[in-house]
Amino acid sequence: MPTTPNIPDAGPRIAGQPNEGADDRHRADPSEAEADIQRVPPAAQPVAPPSWQDSSSVASVLHAGGILDQLPDGVALLNHELRILWCNRLFREFTVRNDPARNDAGRGGAGHEPLPSEKGDGEPGTPQARAVDPLVGKTFYEAFGTPEIIGPDFCPLHTALGSGDLAKSSLRVGEKTYYEVQARPVAPEGVEIPNLLVVTVRDTSAEVLQRQKLNAIYQAGLELGDLSLEDILQMSVDERIDLLKSKILHYTQDLLRFDTVEIRLFDKSTKQLEPLLEVGMGPGAATRILRAEPQGNGVTGFVAATGKSYLCEDTTTDPLYLPGAPGARSSLTVPLILHDEILGTFNVESPKPGAFNENDLQFLELFSREVAVALNTFELLAVEKMTTASASTERILREVASPVDEILNDAACILERYIGHEPIVSERLQRILKHTRNIKQLIQKVGETFAPRASHVPLMPRQQRPLLRGKRILVVDADEGVRSAAHELLGRYGCEVETAHNAEEAFVMARSFHYDAVLADIRLPDMTGFDCFYQLKQINEHLAVILMTGFGYDPAHSIVKARQHGLKSVLYKPFRLEQLLTEVEKAVSSPADMASSN
Repeated sequence: MPTTPNIPDAGPRIAGQPNEGADDRHRADPSEAEADIQRVPPAAQPVAPPSWQDSSSVASVLHAGGILDQLPDGVALLNHELRILWCNRLFREFTVRNDPARNDAGRGGAGHEPLPSEKGDGEPGTPQARAVDPLVGKTFYEAFGTPEIIGPDFCPLHTALGSGDLAKSSLRVGEKTYYEVQARPVAPEGVEIPNLLVVTVRDTSAEVLQRQKLNAIYQAGLELGDLSLEDILQMSVDERIDLLKSKILHYTQDLLRFDTVEIRLFDKSTKQLEPLLEVGMGPGAATRILRAEPQGNGVTGFVAATGKSYLCEDTTTDPLYLPGAPGARSSLTVPLILHDEILGTFNVESPKPGAFNENDLQFLELFSREVAVALNTFELLAVEKMTTASASTERILREVASPVDEILNDAACILERYIGHEPIVSERLQRILKHTRNIKQLIQKVGETFAPRASHVPLMPRQQRPLLRGKRILVVDADEGVRSAAHELLGRYGCEVETAHNAEEAFVMARSFHYDAVLADIRLPDMTGFDCFYQLKQINEHLAVILMTGFGYDPAHSIVKARQHGLKSVLYKPFRLEQLLTEVEKAVSSPADMASSN
Protein backbone atom coordinates (compact mmCIF):
# COMPACT_ATOMS: atom_id res chain seq x y z
CA MET A 1 0.00 0.00 0.00
CA PRO A 2 1.71 3.27 -1.02
CA THR A 3 2.11 5.82 1.73
CA THR A 4 1.05 9.43 1.51
CA PRO A 5 4.05 11.78 1.41
CA ASN A 6 4.53 14.20 4.26
CA ILE A 7 3.06 17.42 2.86
CA PRO A 8 3.80 20.67 4.69
CA ASP A 9 0.97 23.13 5.35
CA ALA A 10 0.75 25.54 2.46
CA GLY A 11 -1.15 28.14 4.42
CA PRO A 12 -4.52 28.77 2.74
CA ARG A 13 -7.31 30.45 4.67
CA ILE A 14 -10.24 28.05 4.90
CA ALA A 15 -13.70 29.64 5.05
CA GLY A 16 -14.66 29.95 8.68
CA GLN A 17 -11.17 29.05 9.97
CA PRO A 18 -8.12 31.19 10.89
CA ASN A 19 -5.28 31.62 8.37
CA GLU A 20 -2.28 29.29 8.56
CA GLY A 21 0.95 30.76 7.16
CA ALA A 22 3.35 28.99 4.87
CA ASP A 23 6.90 28.18 5.92
CA ASP A 24 9.32 30.13 3.67
CA ARG A 25 12.25 27.92 4.71
CA HIS A 26 11.05 25.22 2.28
CA ARG A 27 10.90 27.50 -0.76
CA ALA A 28 12.48 25.75 -3.75
CA ASP A 29 15.21 27.62 -5.60
CA PRO A 30 15.18 27.82 -9.42
CA SER A 31 17.68 25.01 -9.89
CA GLU A 32 15.54 22.63 -7.81
CA ALA A 33 12.47 23.67 -9.81
CA GLU A 34 14.33 22.90 -13.07
CA ALA A 35 15.39 19.50 -11.75
CA ASP A 36 11.81 18.66 -10.78
CA ILE A 37 10.53 19.59 -14.23
CA GLN A 38 13.16 17.40 -15.92
CA ARG A 39 11.99 14.40 -13.85
CA VAL A 40 8.38 14.71 -15.09
CA PRO A 41 7.59 12.01 -17.69
CA PRO A 42 6.93 13.23 -21.25
CA ALA A 43 3.16 12.71 -20.91
CA ALA A 44 3.00 15.13 -17.98
CA GLN A 45 5.65 17.67 -18.98
CA PRO A 46 4.26 21.15 -19.60
CA VAL A 47 7.23 21.99 -21.85
CA ALA A 48 9.08 19.64 -24.20
CA PRO A 49 12.72 18.73 -23.46
CA PRO A 50 15.33 20.31 -25.76
CA SER A 51 15.88 16.99 -27.52
CA TRP A 52 12.37 17.39 -29.04
CA GLN A 53 13.00 20.79 -30.58
CA ASP A 54 14.26 19.54 -33.93
CA SER A 55 11.74 16.71 -34.36
CA SER A 56 8.66 18.79 -35.05
CA SER A 57 7.51 22.35 -35.46
CA VAL A 58 4.64 21.53 -33.07
CA ALA A 59 7.15 20.47 -30.43
CA SER A 60 8.94 23.74 -30.97
CA VAL A 61 5.73 25.67 -30.25
CA LEU A 62 5.13 23.58 -27.13
CA HIS A 63 8.68 24.27 -25.97
CA ALA A 64 8.12 27.99 -26.44
CA GLY A 65 5.05 27.76 -24.24
CA GLY A 66 2.83 29.07 -27.02
CA ILE A 67 -0.02 26.55 -26.80
CA LEU A 68 -0.15 26.41 -23.01
CA ASP A 69 -0.19 30.20 -22.89
CA GLN A 70 -3.29 30.21 -25.11
CA LEU A 71 -5.34 27.97 -22.79
CA PRO A 72 -8.48 29.63 -21.36
CA ASP A 73 -7.47 28.48 -17.85
CA GLY A 74 -4.47 29.19 -15.71
CA VAL A 75 -2.15 26.15 -15.46
CA ALA A 76 0.64 25.48 -12.98
CA LEU A 77 2.92 22.57 -12.10
CA LEU A 78 3.53 22.09 -8.36
CA ASN A 79 5.97 19.89 -6.47
CA HIS A 80 5.03 17.82 -3.44
CA GLU A 81 5.47 20.88 -1.21
CA LEU A 82 2.86 22.66 -3.34
CA ARG A 83 5.50 25.06 -4.66
CA ILE A 84 5.26 26.37 -8.20
CA LEU A 85 7.71 24.84 -10.70
CA TRP A 86 6.13 26.35 -13.80
CA CYS A 87 2.95 28.24 -14.80
CA ASN A 88 1.43 29.61 -17.96
CA ARG A 89 0.64 33.24 -18.81
CA LEU A 90 -2.97 33.29 -17.58
CA PHE A 91 -1.99 31.82 -14.21
CA ARG A 92 0.56 34.62 -13.80
CA GLU A 93 -2.11 37.18 -14.71
CA PHE A 94 -4.43 35.79 -12.07
CA THR A 95 -1.76 36.14 -9.38
CA VAL A 96 -0.66 39.60 -10.55
CA ARG A 97 -4.32 40.69 -10.38
CA ASN A 98 -4.42 39.74 -6.70
CA ASP A 99 -0.94 40.90 -5.65
CA PRO A 100 -0.80 44.68 -5.02
CA ALA A 101 3.00 44.63 -4.81
CA ARG A 102 3.21 43.19 -8.34
CA ASN A 103 0.23 45.10 -9.69
CA ASP A 104 1.06 48.62 -8.51
CA ALA A 105 -0.71 51.06 -10.81
CA GLY A 106 -1.46 48.23 -13.24
CA ARG A 107 0.78 46.42 -15.67
CA GLY A 108 3.88 48.46 -16.42
CA GLY A 109 3.28 50.80 -13.47
CA ALA A 110 5.70 51.64 -10.70
CA GLY A 111 6.78 48.61 -8.71
CA HIS A 112 5.74 46.21 -11.47
CA GLU A 113 8.19 43.41 -12.10
CA PRO A 114 7.96 42.34 -15.76
CA LEU A 115 6.75 38.83 -16.40
CA PRO A 116 9.21 36.50 -18.13
CA SER A 117 7.36 36.83 -21.43
CA GLU A 118 7.91 40.59 -21.22
CA LYS A 119 11.69 40.41 -20.70
CA GLY A 120 14.10 40.07 -23.52
CA ASP A 121 16.59 37.81 -21.76
CA GLY A 122 15.13 34.41 -22.46
CA GLU A 123 12.58 32.48 -24.49
CA PRO A 124 9.36 31.66 -22.61
CA GLY A 125 9.53 28.16 -21.22
CA THR A 126 13.33 27.99 -21.14
CA PRO A 127 15.32 27.55 -17.89
CA GLN A 128 16.49 31.13 -18.16
CA ALA A 129 12.94 32.45 -18.36
CA ARG A 130 11.72 30.20 -15.56
CA ALA A 131 14.57 31.22 -13.32
CA VAL A 132 13.44 34.84 -13.27
CA ASP A 133 9.72 34.06 -12.91
CA PRO A 134 8.84 35.52 -9.46
CA LEU A 135 6.22 32.80 -8.94
CA VAL A 136 8.63 29.88 -9.16
CA GLY A 137 9.36 28.64 -5.69
CA LYS A 138 6.28 30.20 -4.10
CA THR A 139 3.56 27.99 -2.70
CA PHE A 140 0.31 27.91 -4.66
CA TYR A 141 -1.61 29.78 -1.97
CA GLU A 142 1.13 32.37 -1.50
CA ALA A 143 0.82 33.23 -5.18
CA PHE A 144 -2.83 34.17 -4.60
CA GLY A 145 -2.21 36.05 -1.39
CA THR A 146 -3.57 33.46 1.02
CA PRO A 147 -7.07 33.15 -0.44
CA GLU A 148 -10.14 31.86 1.36
CA ILE A 149 -11.06 28.27 0.47
CA ILE A 150 -14.85 28.04 0.19
CA GLY A 151 -15.10 24.34 -0.64
CA PRO A 152 -16.48 21.85 -1.23
CA ASP A 153 -12.98 20.39 -0.64
CA PHE A 154 -11.10 22.50 1.86
CA CYS A 155 -7.75 20.81 1.10
CA PRO A 156 -7.94 20.14 -2.66
CA LEU A 157 -4.18 19.99 -3.30
CA HIS A 158 -3.53 17.67 -0.36
CA THR A 159 -6.52 15.56 -1.35
CA ALA A 160 -5.21 15.13 -4.89
CA LEU A 161 -1.76 14.08 -3.72
CA GLY A 162 -3.10 11.81 -1.04
CA SER A 163 -5.80 10.08 -3.12
CA GLY A 164 -4.11 10.10 -6.51
CA ASP A 165 -7.37 11.38 -8.04
CA LEU A 166 -8.71 14.67 -9.36
CA ALA A 167 -9.75 17.12 -6.61
CA LYS A 168 -11.81 20.30 -7.00
CA SER A 169 -12.55 23.35 -4.91
CA SER A 170 -13.18 27.08 -5.07
CA LEU A 171 -11.21 30.07 -3.81
CA ARG A 172 -12.22 33.59 -2.97
CA VAL A 173 -9.73 36.42 -3.18
CA GLY A 174 -10.95 39.70 -1.73
CA GLU A 175 -14.67 40.44 -1.95
CA LYS A 176 -15.52 39.84 -5.60
CA THR A 177 -12.95 37.47 -7.13
CA TYR A 178 -13.61 33.74 -7.31
CA TYR A 179 -11.58 30.90 -8.84
CA GLU A 180 -12.37 27.26 -9.51
CA VAL A 181 -9.35 25.04 -8.87
CA GLN A 182 -8.77 21.51 -10.17
CA ALA A 183 -5.69 19.49 -9.17
CA ARG A 184 -4.54 16.23 -10.69
CA PRO A 185 -1.44 14.35 -9.41
CA VAL A 186 1.29 13.08 -11.75
CA ALA A 187 4.31 10.90 -10.99
CA PRO A 188 7.72 11.00 -12.68
CA GLU A 189 8.77 7.86 -14.53
CA GLY A 190 9.62 5.02 -12.17
CA VAL A 191 7.96 6.65 -9.14
CA GLU A 192 4.86 4.98 -7.78
CA ILE A 193 3.67 7.75 -5.51
CA PRO A 194 2.64 10.98 -7.31
CA ASN A 195 4.68 13.87 -6.05
CA LEU A 196 3.76 16.51 -8.63
CA LEU A 197 0.48 18.29 -9.29
CA VAL A 198 -0.94 19.80 -12.45
CA VAL A 199 -3.35 22.52 -11.29
CA THR A 200 -5.81 24.44 -13.46
CA VAL A 201 -7.42 27.67 -12.30
CA ARG A 202 -10.53 29.24 -13.89
CA ASP A 203 -11.93 32.67 -13.05
CA THR A 204 -15.60 32.14 -12.07
CA SER A 205 -16.19 35.60 -10.57
CA ALA A 206 -18.87 36.64 -13.06
CA GLU A 207 -20.82 33.39 -12.60
CA VAL A 208 -20.59 33.43 -8.81
CA LEU A 209 -21.50 37.10 -8.48
CA GLN A 210 -24.46 36.67 -10.80
CA ARG A 211 -25.65 33.67 -8.79
CA GLN A 212 -25.23 35.62 -5.56
CA LYS A 213 -27.20 38.52 -6.99
CA LEU A 214 -30.01 36.23 -8.10
CA ASN A 215 -30.14 34.68 -4.62
CA ALA A 216 -30.12 38.15 -3.08
CA ILE A 217 -33.02 39.24 -5.30
CA TYR A 218 -34.98 36.15 -4.28
CA GLN A 219 -34.27 36.87 -0.60
CA ALA A 220 -35.22 40.49 -1.12
CA GLY A 221 -38.53 39.35 -2.55
CA LEU A 222 -39.22 37.28 0.56
CA GLU A 223 -38.44 40.20 2.81
CA LEU A 224 -40.48 42.68 0.74
CA GLY A 225 -43.65 40.75 1.47
CA ASP A 226 -42.69 39.57 4.95
CA LEU A 227 -45.60 41.07 6.82
CA SER A 228 -48.28 39.11 8.60
CA LEU A 229 -51.96 39.97 8.75
CA GLU A 230 -51.53 40.71 12.47
CA ASP A 231 -48.87 43.31 11.62
CA ILE A 232 -50.85 45.03 8.90
CA LEU A 233 -53.99 45.20 11.00
CA GLN A 234 -52.07 47.57 13.27
CA MET A 235 -50.93 49.78 10.38
CA SER A 236 -52.62 52.59 8.53
CA VAL A 237 -52.57 52.63 4.74
CA ASP A 238 -49.91 55.36 4.71
CA GLU A 239 -47.74 53.36 7.11
CA ARG A 240 -48.14 50.26 4.96
CA ILE A 241 -47.17 52.14 1.78
CA ASP A 242 -44.20 53.84 3.48
CA LEU A 243 -42.90 50.50 4.72
CA LEU A 244 -43.09 48.96 1.27
CA LYS A 245 -41.43 52.00 -0.33
CA SER A 246 -38.56 51.95 2.16
CA LYS A 247 -37.93 48.25 1.51
CA ILE A 248 -38.00 48.69 -2.27
CA LEU A 249 -35.63 51.65 -2.10
CA HIS A 250 -33.23 49.81 0.21
CA TYR A 251 -32.85 46.84 -2.11
CA THR A 252 -32.78 48.97 -5.25
CA GLN A 253 -29.86 51.01 -3.98
CA ASP A 254 -27.93 48.43 -1.94
CA LEU A 255 -28.51 45.35 -4.07
CA LEU A 256 -28.92 46.64 -7.61
CA ARG A 257 -26.80 49.78 -7.10
CA PHE A 258 -29.33 52.08 -8.77
CA ASP A 259 -29.49 55.54 -7.20
CA THR A 260 -32.18 57.19 -9.33
CA VAL A 261 -35.51 55.37 -9.07
CA GLU A 262 -39.09 55.97 -10.16
CA ILE A 263 -41.97 53.53 -9.65
CA ARG A 264 -45.44 54.25 -10.98
CA LEU A 265 -48.59 52.17 -10.53
CA PHE A 266 -51.36 51.85 -13.07
CA ASP A 267 -54.74 53.18 -11.95
CA LYS A 268 -57.46 51.38 -13.89
CA SER A 269 -60.10 53.97 -13.13
CA THR A 270 -58.13 56.91 -14.58
CA LYS A 271 -55.83 54.96 -16.94
CA GLN A 272 -52.95 56.97 -15.48
CA LEU A 273 -49.60 55.91 -14.06
CA GLU A 274 -49.58 57.29 -10.53
CA PRO A 275 -46.21 57.89 -8.77
CA LEU A 276 -45.53 55.52 -5.88
CA LEU A 277 -41.83 56.08 -5.28
CA GLU A 278 -39.30 58.49 -6.77
CA VAL A 279 -35.73 59.31 -5.80
CA GLY A 280 -33.51 61.62 -7.81
CA MET A 281 -36.12 62.64 -10.39
CA GLY A 282 -36.64 66.26 -11.39
CA PRO A 283 -39.67 68.12 -9.92
CA GLY A 284 -41.43 68.28 -13.26
CA ALA A 285 -40.82 64.60 -13.95
CA ALA A 286 -42.10 63.47 -10.56
CA THR A 287 -45.44 65.24 -10.98
CA ARG A 288 -45.86 64.67 -14.72
CA ILE A 289 -49.14 63.03 -15.75
CA LEU A 290 -48.43 59.87 -17.70
CA ARG A 291 -50.83 57.40 -19.25
CA ALA A 292 -50.31 53.80 -20.30
CA GLU A 293 -50.09 54.70 -23.98
CA PRO A 294 -47.22 53.98 -26.41
CA GLN A 295 -47.07 57.51 -27.85
CA GLY A 296 -46.67 60.86 -26.13
CA ASN A 297 -46.09 59.41 -22.66
CA GLY A 298 -42.39 58.73 -22.74
CA VAL A 299 -40.65 55.45 -22.16
CA THR A 300 -42.78 54.83 -19.06
CA GLY A 301 -46.05 55.05 -20.99
CA PHE A 302 -44.65 52.83 -23.74
CA VAL A 303 -43.56 50.14 -21.28
CA ALA A 304 -46.90 50.23 -19.44
CA ALA A 305 -48.83 49.97 -22.71
CA THR A 306 -46.77 47.19 -24.29
CA GLY A 307 -45.54 45.25 -21.26
CA LYS A 308 -42.03 45.25 -22.77
CA SER A 309 -38.83 46.44 -21.09
CA TYR A 310 -37.00 49.37 -22.68
CA LEU A 311 -33.26 50.09 -22.58
CA CYS A 312 -32.46 53.69 -23.50
CA GLU A 313 -28.76 53.90 -24.40
CA ASP A 314 -28.66 57.68 -24.97
CA THR A 315 -31.39 60.02 -23.79
CA THR A 316 -30.29 62.77 -26.18
CA THR A 317 -31.19 60.73 -29.26
CA ASP A 318 -33.96 58.43 -28.03
CA PRO A 319 -37.34 59.47 -29.52
CA LEU A 320 -39.40 58.13 -26.60
CA TYR A 321 -37.43 59.55 -23.68
CA LEU A 322 -38.90 62.40 -21.65
CA PRO A 323 -36.59 64.29 -19.24
CA GLY A 324 -36.53 62.58 -15.87
CA ALA A 325 -33.54 62.74 -13.57
CA PRO A 326 -31.44 65.93 -14.01
CA GLY A 327 -28.52 65.21 -16.36
CA ALA A 328 -29.64 61.65 -17.13
CA ARG A 329 -27.99 60.17 -20.22
CA SER A 330 -29.39 56.63 -20.14
CA SER A 331 -32.35 54.83 -18.58
CA LEU A 332 -33.77 51.38 -18.01
CA THR A 333 -37.52 50.80 -17.62
CA VAL A 334 -39.31 47.50 -16.97
CA PRO A 335 -42.98 46.67 -16.37
CA LEU A 336 -44.37 45.51 -13.03
CA ILE A 337 -46.32 42.41 -14.05
CA LEU A 338 -48.31 39.93 -12.01
CA HIS A 339 -50.25 37.09 -13.65
CA ASP A 340 -49.93 38.78 -17.05
CA GLU A 341 -51.49 41.96 -15.65
CA ILE A 342 -49.46 45.18 -15.76
CA LEU A 343 -49.45 46.82 -12.34
CA GLY A 344 -47.08 49.66 -13.24
CA THR A 345 -43.50 50.49 -14.22
CA PHE A 346 -40.05 50.51 -12.61
CA ASN A 347 -37.59 53.07 -14.01
CA VAL A 348 -33.91 53.75 -13.20
CA GLU A 349 -31.65 56.39 -14.77
CA SER A 350 -27.93 57.22 -14.93
CA PRO A 351 -25.86 60.30 -15.83
CA LYS A 352 -23.64 58.09 -18.03
CA PRO A 353 -24.63 57.11 -21.58
CA GLY A 354 -24.90 53.36 -22.07
CA ALA A 355 -24.73 52.78 -18.31
CA PHE A 356 -27.05 49.75 -18.39
CA ASN A 357 -26.54 46.38 -20.09
CA GLU A 358 -28.50 43.17 -20.58
CA ASN A 359 -27.48 41.89 -17.14
CA ASP A 360 -28.90 45.02 -15.52
CA LEU A 361 -32.08 44.50 -17.53
CA GLN A 362 -32.36 40.89 -16.38
CA PHE A 363 -31.78 41.74 -12.72
CA LEU A 364 -34.24 44.64 -12.74
CA GLU A 365 -36.90 42.47 -14.39
CA LEU A 366 -36.42 39.79 -11.74
CA PHE A 367 -36.53 42.33 -8.93
CA SER A 368 -39.62 43.93 -10.46
CA ARG A 369 -41.42 40.59 -10.31
CA GLU A 370 -40.68 40.42 -6.60
CA VAL A 371 -41.91 44.00 -6.19
CA ALA A 372 -45.13 43.13 -8.03
CA VAL A 373 -45.69 40.12 -5.77
CA ALA A 374 -45.00 42.25 -2.69
CA LEU A 375 -47.45 44.90 -3.88
CA ASN A 376 -50.06 42.21 -4.42
CA THR A 377 -49.39 40.70 -0.99
CA PHE A 378 -49.77 44.05 0.73
CA GLU A 379 -52.95 44.80 -1.18
CA LEU A 380 -54.40 41.38 -0.44
CA LEU A 381 -53.76 41.98 3.25
CA ALA A 382 -55.43 45.37 2.90
CA VAL A 383 -58.38 43.75 1.15
CA GLU A 384 -58.54 41.16 3.91
CA LYS A 385 -58.66 43.94 6.47
CA MET A 386 -61.27 45.78 4.40
CA THR A 387 -63.32 42.62 4.03
CA THR A 388 -63.14 41.96 7.77
CA ALA A 389 -64.32 45.48 8.55
CA SER A 390 -67.02 45.25 5.90
CA ALA A 391 -68.23 41.89 7.21
CA SER A 392 -68.45 43.30 10.75
CA THR A 393 -70.39 46.30 9.52
CA GLU A 394 -72.81 44.15 7.54
CA ARG A 395 -73.41 41.92 10.53
CA ILE A 396 -74.29 44.91 12.70
CA LEU A 397 -76.56 46.33 10.02
CA ARG A 398 -78.25 42.97 9.59
CA GLU A 399 -78.98 42.79 13.31
CA VAL A 400 -80.39 46.32 13.56
CA ALA A 401 -82.20 46.36 10.20
CA SER A 402 -85.40 44.69 11.36
CA PRO A 403 -85.86 46.77 14.56
CA VAL A 404 -85.14 49.98 12.64
CA ASP A 405 -87.72 49.06 10.00
CA GLU A 406 -90.30 48.36 12.74
CA ILE A 407 -89.65 51.80 14.24
CA LEU A 408 -89.98 53.42 10.82
CA ASN A 409 -93.23 51.61 10.06
CA ASP A 410 -94.86 52.44 13.41
CA ALA A 411 -93.66 56.04 13.44
CA ALA A 412 -94.84 56.62 9.87
CA CYS A 413 -98.30 55.20 10.67
CA ILE A 414 -98.65 57.37 13.80
CA LEU A 415 -97.37 60.42 11.93
CA GLU A 416 -100.11 60.13 9.30
CA ARG A 417 -102.76 60.37 12.00
CA TYR A 418 -101.29 63.38 13.78
CA ILE A 419 -100.38 65.53 10.79
CA GLY A 420 -102.46 68.71 11.04
CA HIS A 421 -103.81 67.81 14.49
CA GLU A 422 -100.91 67.77 16.93
CA PRO A 423 -98.00 69.86 15.52
CA ILE A 424 -95.73 69.18 18.49
CA VAL A 425 -96.30 65.41 18.28
CA SER A 426 -95.82 65.47 14.50
CA GLU A 427 -92.56 67.37 14.90
CA ARG A 428 -91.25 64.86 17.41
CA LEU A 429 -92.27 61.96 15.21
CA GLN A 430 -90.46 63.57 12.29
CA ARG A 431 -87.32 63.79 14.43
CA ILE A 432 -87.69 60.14 15.45
CA LEU A 433 -87.97 59.10 11.81
CA LYS A 434 -84.99 61.21 10.80
CA HIS A 435 -82.69 59.88 13.51
CA THR A 436 -83.89 56.32 13.05
CA ARG A 437 -83.07 56.41 9.35
CA ASN A 438 -79.67 57.90 10.16
CA ILE A 439 -78.77 54.98 12.43
CA LYS A 440 -77.90 52.68 9.55
CA GLN A 441 -76.01 55.39 7.68
CA LEU A 442 -73.91 56.16 10.75
CA ILE A 443 -73.09 52.47 11.22
CA GLN A 444 -72.02 52.27 7.59
CA LYS A 445 -69.78 55.34 7.89
CA VAL A 446 -68.11 54.07 11.06
CA GLY A 447 -67.49 50.71 9.38
CA GLU A 448 -65.84 52.41 6.42
CA THR A 449 -63.43 54.24 8.75
CA PHE A 450 -62.31 50.87 10.15
CA ALA A 451 -61.47 49.59 6.68
CA PRO A 452 -58.24 50.87 5.09
CA ARG A 453 -58.39 53.18 2.12
CA ALA A 454 -57.70 50.92 -0.85
CA SER A 455 -54.72 52.06 -2.89
CA HIS A 456 -54.23 50.16 -6.12
CA VAL A 457 -56.46 47.29 -4.96
CA PRO A 458 -59.19 45.59 -6.98
CA LEU A 459 -62.51 47.36 -6.60
CA MET A 460 -64.68 46.01 -3.83
CA PRO A 461 -68.21 44.83 -4.68
CA ARG A 462 -69.72 48.01 -3.23
CA GLN A 463 -67.68 50.04 -5.70
CA GLN A 464 -68.36 47.77 -8.65
CA ARG A 465 -72.04 48.86 -8.77
CA PRO A 466 -71.85 52.67 -8.66
CA LEU A 467 -75.40 53.02 -10.02
CA LEU A 468 -76.77 51.41 -6.83
CA ARG A 469 -74.80 53.35 -4.28
CA GLY A 470 -77.01 55.67 -2.23
CA LYS A 471 -80.26 54.49 -3.84
CA ARG A 472 -83.19 54.03 -1.43
CA ILE A 473 -85.10 50.80 -2.00
CA LEU A 474 -88.36 49.68 -0.32
CA VAL A 475 -88.90 45.91 -0.18
CA VAL A 476 -92.44 44.68 0.51
CA ASP A 477 -92.75 41.03 1.49
CA ALA A 478 -94.45 39.06 4.27
CA ASP A 479 -91.48 36.66 4.47
CA GLU A 480 -88.96 37.85 7.08
CA GLY A 481 -86.20 35.87 5.30
CA VAL A 482 -86.76 37.84 2.08
CA ARG A 483 -86.68 41.16 3.95
CA SER A 484 -83.47 40.20 5.74
CA ALA A 485 -81.84 38.99 2.52
CA ALA A 486 -82.75 42.26 0.80
CA HIS A 487 -80.95 44.21 3.52
CA GLU A 488 -77.85 42.03 3.21
CA LEU A 489 -77.61 41.74 -0.57
CA LEU A 490 -78.62 45.22 -1.67
CA GLY A 491 -76.99 46.88 1.32
CA ARG A 492 -73.68 45.26 0.34
CA TYR A 493 -73.70 47.37 -2.82
CA GLY A 494 -74.50 50.67 -1.17
CA CYS A 495 -78.30 50.67 -1.30
CA GLU A 496 -80.31 52.08 1.62
CA VAL A 497 -82.90 49.35 2.15
CA GLU A 498 -86.12 49.63 4.13
CA THR A 499 -88.86 47.01 4.36
CA ALA A 500 -92.59 46.65 4.89
CA HIS A 501 -94.62 43.59 5.92
CA ASN A 502 -97.68 44.30 3.76
CA ALA A 503 -99.13 46.69 1.22
CA GLU A 504 -100.67 49.13 3.74
CA GLU A 505 -97.28 49.62 5.42
CA ALA A 506 -95.73 50.11 2.00
CA PHE A 507 -98.25 52.84 1.12
CA VAL A 508 -97.56 54.67 4.37
CA MET A 509 -93.80 54.46 3.77
CA ALA A 510 -94.18 55.60 0.16
CA ARG A 511 -96.27 58.61 1.23
CA SER A 512 -93.85 59.51 4.03
CA PHE A 513 -90.48 59.03 2.34
CA HIS A 514 -88.78 59.15 -1.03
CA TYR A 515 -87.78 55.86 -2.67
CA ASP A 516 -85.96 55.21 -5.91
CA ALA A 517 -87.61 51.82 -6.39
CA VAL A 518 -90.01 49.36 -4.72
CA LEU A 519 -89.73 45.54 -4.84
CA ALA A 520 -93.08 43.99 -3.96
CA ASP A 521 -94.16 40.36 -3.77
CA ILE A 522 -97.41 39.53 -5.64
CA ARG A 523 -98.65 37.46 -2.68
CA LEU A 524 -99.17 39.98 0.11
CA PRO A 525 -101.46 39.23 3.11
CA ASP A 526 -103.71 42.26 2.54
CA MET A 527 -104.04 42.55 -1.28
CA THR A 528 -102.90 41.24 -4.66
CA GLY A 529 -99.67 42.23 -6.32
CA PHE A 530 -101.53 44.17 -9.01
CA ASP A 531 -103.49 46.21 -6.46
CA CYS A 532 -100.26 47.01 -4.61
CA PHE A 533 -98.58 48.02 -7.88
CA TYR A 534 -101.51 50.16 -8.96
CA GLN A 535 -101.83 52.10 -5.68
CA LEU A 536 -98.06 52.69 -5.45
CA LYS A 537 -98.20 54.27 -8.91
CA GLN A 538 -101.12 56.40 -7.71
CA ILE A 539 -99.00 57.68 -4.84
CA ASN A 540 -96.05 58.42 -7.16
CA GLU A 541 -96.47 57.80 -10.85
CA HIS A 542 -92.70 58.04 -11.42
CA LEU A 543 -91.86 55.45 -8.75
CA ALA A 544 -90.21 52.35 -10.27
CA VAL A 545 -91.93 49.14 -9.12
CA ILE A 546 -90.58 45.60 -9.55
CA LEU A 547 -92.91 42.68 -8.82
CA MET A 548 -91.61 39.39 -7.45
CA THR A 549 -93.23 35.95 -7.73
CA GLY A 550 -92.23 32.47 -6.77
CA PHE A 551 -91.91 29.82 -9.50
CA GLY A 552 -94.14 31.84 -11.84
CA TYR A 553 -97.08 31.59 -9.38
CA ASP A 554 -99.71 34.25 -10.30
CA PRO A 555 -103.31 32.98 -9.87
CA ALA A 556 -104.75 36.52 -9.92
CA HIS A 557 -102.86 37.39 -13.09
CA SER A 558 -101.25 40.32 -11.28
CA ILE A 559 -98.24 40.40 -13.59
CA VAL A 560 -100.35 40.44 -16.77
CA LYS A 561 -102.55 43.23 -15.43
CA ALA A 562 -99.61 45.22 -14.13
CA ARG A 563 -97.84 44.96 -17.49
CA GLN A 564 -100.89 46.50 -19.09
CA HIS A 565 -100.44 49.47 -16.73
CA GLY A 566 -96.71 49.97 -17.32
CA LEU A 567 -94.93 47.28 -15.29
CA LYS A 568 -91.46 46.88 -16.75
CA SER A 569 -89.68 44.40 -14.51
CA VAL A 570 -90.47 41.06 -12.89
CA LEU A 571 -88.22 38.83 -10.77
CA TYR A 572 -89.02 35.13 -10.55
CA LYS A 573 -87.96 33.53 -7.27
CA PRO A 574 -85.45 32.07 -6.68
CA PHE A 575 -83.47 34.59 -8.67
CA ARG A 576 -79.71 34.99 -8.90
CA LEU A 577 -78.00 37.94 -7.25
CA GLU A 578 -76.85 39.25 -10.62
CA GLN A 579 -80.46 39.29 -11.85
CA LEU A 580 -81.56 41.24 -8.79
CA LEU A 581 -78.77 43.80 -9.16
CA THR A 582 -79.35 44.26 -12.88
CA GLU A 583 -83.11 44.77 -12.54
CA VAL A 584 -82.69 47.27 -9.70
CA GLU A 585 -80.04 49.14 -11.69
CA LYS A 586 -82.42 49.40 -14.64
CA ALA A 587 -85.17 50.64 -12.37
CA VAL A 588 -83.16 53.39 -10.68
CA SER A 589 -81.05 54.55 -13.67
CA SER A 590 -81.61 56.21 -16.98
CA PRO A 591 -80.67 54.41 -20.22
CA ALA A 592 -77.74 56.85 -20.62
CA ASP A 593 -76.44 55.99 -17.13
CA MET A 594 -76.69 52.27 -17.88
CA ALA A 595 -74.79 52.69 -21.16
CA SER A 596 -71.98 54.71 -19.56
CA SER A 597 -71.56 52.18 -16.73
CA ASN A 598 -71.02 49.39 -19.27
